[in-house]
Amino acid sequence: MSENADNGKSGGTLIVPLDGAVEDGVHRFTARIYYADTDFSGAVYHARYLELLERGRSDYLRCLGVYHTELAGRDTPLFWVVRRMEIDFRAAARIDDIVIVETRLAELHKARIVMAQTILRDGAPILTASVTAALINDRGRPQRMPREWVALFGGTLS
Repeated sequence: MSENADNGKSGGTLIVPLDGAVEDGVHRFTARIYYADTDFSGAVYHARYLELLERGRSDYLRCLGVYHTELAGRDTPLFWVVRRMEIDFRAAARIDDIVIVETRLAELHKARIVMAQTILRDGAPILTASVTAALINDRGRPQRMPREWVALFGGTLS
């Protein structure tokens, strides 16, 4: 649970930006685990973690100024597709847990990006992931990263 979160039990208020925030190159956003996220055992169903990771990646890009809706509206539409995921499940989250999803740049390439992601509960990692997302055009072909994005990501192309 983050230092600002109260797990909804003491009536405190949690005030965070809807998209989370990027600080020192790490994007963080807070999420609550709901009943709909769990399986019959009360633990989060494994596929729900993928949704949390996706929200982390999408909000990371949004906070940097890369908007999915603008990409699709370009002269040459661009789309992100997940090319590879490696996930290490360490512990289960449960209903009413508050988790923090962290996303950071691991590698920046000409037409793809690798992001390192961690889901934390009470400051301890319960899941780590490495996700490679490729940039493609509307014909499904790899597309070079726009030059202005390199500065947004704070990296250099590999």
